[in-house]
Amino acid sequence: MNKIAPYISRLASAAPLLALMLVVSSCSRYSADGSLATWGYVLLALDILALFDVFRQPWSIGKKILWAAIIFFFPLGGLIVYYLFAGRGKAS
Repeated sequence: MNKIAPYISRLASAAPLLALMLVVSSCSRYSADGSLATWGYVLLALDILALFDVFRQPWSIGKKILWAAIIFFFPLGGLIVYYLFAGRGKAS
């Protein structure tokens, strides 16, 4: 039980993100003319910030590339998973 206790405590803070995830994912990233919609810009900005955060961490290059790939290929879900489960420390 002690191994999953940190994850359970993080899930309680993630519950409000479920409603936000439903709203954001129901809005298309692209408008009818092919340009990014407002939520697309927000998601793009958050993904870029997360990628900068990944490469500032004192991790091995393999772990950095893995988290960057998760964020890149799964923009919304990868962002949420990264901030909940990455075990980030303070970047110096």
